[in-house]
Amino acid sequence: MDQQFLFFLLILIISGSASVAWKMKTPLMVTASRGEDAVLNCSVYPDRLDYSDKITVKWAKSQAESPFFECSVRNDTLEGPHDCSVLKYSLFGDPRRGELSLLITNVQLNDGGTFFCKVELVGNRKLQDKIQLDVKAPPHILSLSVVNSTCGHSSSASRWLICEVEGHPVPKVVWLSASKRLLENQGHSFKSGEWSLKACIPYLQQGEEVVTCRAENSEDHAERSFPDSNTLTMFVIVVSAIALMLLCPVFICILIICLRNHRQRRLSDPPADGAELQPVYSEISCESSLFINTRNNQF
Repeated sequence: MDQQFLFFLLILIISGSASVAWKMKTPLMVTASRGEDAVLNCSVYPDRLDYSDKITVKWAKSQAESPFFECSVRNDTLEGPHDCSVLKYSLFGDPRRGELSLLITNVQLNDGGTFFCKVELVGNRKLQDKIQLDVKAPPHILSLSVVNSTCGHSSSASRWLICEVEGHPVPKVVWLSASKRLLENQGHSFKSGEWSLKACIPYLQQGEEVVTCRAENSEDHAERSFPDSNTLTMFVIVVSAIALMLLCPVFICILIICLRNHRQRRLSDPPADGAELQPVYSEISCESSLFINTRNNQF
């Protein structure tokens, strides 16, 4: 009886040591900014350095869902490198050294959430841990326009200026006048999506003052004004350029006509004193005496 007990105890010790021979290490949370690349670190550390069987890593968004990424490699130094990549996901590191991290390129807000790193070894040994990916994004103003609606709020105003913003954390919207004075208690806001928000303020058509929507969160801030002065300036420039192009041929024709008339006037006009131009002749005479005296002197 004692021998059987010792035998079973030895089996439990061996199986227990085998079950804890592999350890997994992952961070609790990874933070990345929208548009950057994110690395979800996942590593396994074997106590047995002579393990040369297959290692399979799977990444999933939940424990119940099928993995969206899977890669297998033998834990052998003679094994060549494996290019495991699916769309924007790829393996980061060398699985033969227990590096099973996931690289996500160009992360967006919808990439955030919980990820599960699952590792399977020969002998039905499995390891698993979860990582939270938090994607930060500075405020971005999606639109700023005037609408003829109540904007989800009971009010006597029939026209509203609506500013829709996006970011993570979800931005806070404040309204500013042309002098950058805060317009308080003149509007309201509500969430329009997981990372977006709409803010409304009554818009008076007769008012000529520029109103600015300012979105703020812990990452940064963004501003846009209505009416957009840049758009108005560009419109004036374009219209002026088109008008100038249309008027240029008219100006050239007028200039040609004026020059032609001026030239014809100069050719047809008489002299200033009213007399006609007459040719002038001069008569030259030589005295013979002078010619004779000159000859006598030579002799």
